[in-house]
Amino acid sequence: MRFFTSGRLILGDCVAGFEKNFAGYCGAVFGVGVNSGTDALFLALKALEIGPGYEVITVSNTAIPTVAAIRAAGGVPVFVDVEPDTFLMDVTQVEAAISPRTRCILPVHLCGQAVDMAPLLAIAHDRGIPLVEDCAQAAGAIYHGRKVGSFGTIGAFSFYPTKVLGAFGDGGMMVTSDAALDRRLRRLRFYGIDDNYHAEEEGYNSRLDEIQAALLDARLTNLDREVDRRREIAAAYDAGLSGAGDIGLPAEREGRRHQYYLYTIRTSRRDALKAYLADCGIETRINYPTPIHLMRGYRFLGYAQGSLPVTERLSVEILSLPMYPQLTDAEVARVVAAVRSFFNA
Repeated sequence: MRFFTSGRLILGDCVAGFEKNFAGYCGAVFGVGVNSGTDALFLALKALEIGPGYEVITVSNTAIPTVAAIRAAGGVPVFVDVEPDTFLMDVTQVEAAISPRTRCILPVHLCGQAVDMAPLLAIAHDRGIPLVEDCAQAAGAIYHGRKVGSFGTIGAFSFYPTKVLGAFGDGGMMVTSDAALDRRLRRLRFYGIDDNYHAEEEGYNSRLDEIQAALLDARLTNLDREVDRRREIAAAYDAGLSGAGDIGLPAEREGRRHQYYLYTIRTSRRDALKAYLADCGIETRINYPTPIHLMRGYRFLGYAQGSLPVTERLSVEILSLPMYPQLTDAEVARVVAAVRSFFNA
């Protein structure tokens, strides 16, 4: 591989090529590769001047890095609840959450499905509030013909190894179609430097390396095929589990292509089902067992039990079934049979 002989293993030609290709895939003009998806969110917020005391509207039903990035930038997360069937931001609650200190709206495209972007974009435009998309779980997801990451001021992606487009280490990227923001994001990821090792502002060290970029660029060519396979598996789960009992299946809204990073069901018998499937040799996961607003580390935000009822209800009902492109039809059928056996027992 050429990066081993180039002598440049960080931010070289492979990174530049992948940045261009991934941005184009998303429908954006510019891509800026960084160290992780968390850094992608953090630097996006810094580029938009989110600082101490400024509020960012988001959700508690997400991975901790969403909120950690807001706090690292100095911002204050303001939570709205989520929809009970998609687990995504309930956009009807956003307008009421806006205050004079609101500086950003940060929707999370959770599990691989896009948030309802049209009303959010209208609010952001009318209020003059930047919108940053958390696309960590949703590379390749589509909303009314456009891929996620292309709607907001900046889209932030993670290439953690378990993601649908995953590296063999860590990595992330920000995409934007704003040339001025592209320049600033590149500066912020490299100590605030523009040219001649002169820092124009205080910056950070967050750079994607050549090896990960080359691997990700190669995997990008297969991303849509992998998404298609995930959707085939999800359709098999839908067909096999429909009417199985006390179970709610993932909802895919009209006009959206869910890429099924996770296939997450709901049931009031979640813990018993998880234990039963484990006895059958089937691994499942709970994403996420404790909403962020109720975690000890974020009690200082002031949210009490009951403040986000849908989010809190989901946390005791959700269970993610096996989902990856290498699953065989026989393995999917085995999972279906085990789940149905549990509810028919």
